[in-house]
Amino acid sequence: MEPELVVWSSLWPERPDDEIRFDIRPTEDGGCSLRWMLLTPAEAPEQAVIDRLRHRLNFLINAQLRFSFGQ
Repeated sequence: MEPELVVWSSLWPERPDDEIRFDIRPTEDGGCSLRWMLLTPAEAPEQAVIDRLRHRLNFLINAQLRFSFGQ
């Protein structure tokens, strides 16, 4: 059975309750689609904090993945 959900615990010590959720769904062509979300049970942080968290996740998930394929 293929995984459909992966959940990372928080990457930030100052935000220990945050989670990063990856939803993985098969596609008709045999591949898969991936959607990731940053979840926080607390009140949403200020936009500057969101931007910093999003930037870090984008680098870890997208840039590192591209680098692994030599792009």
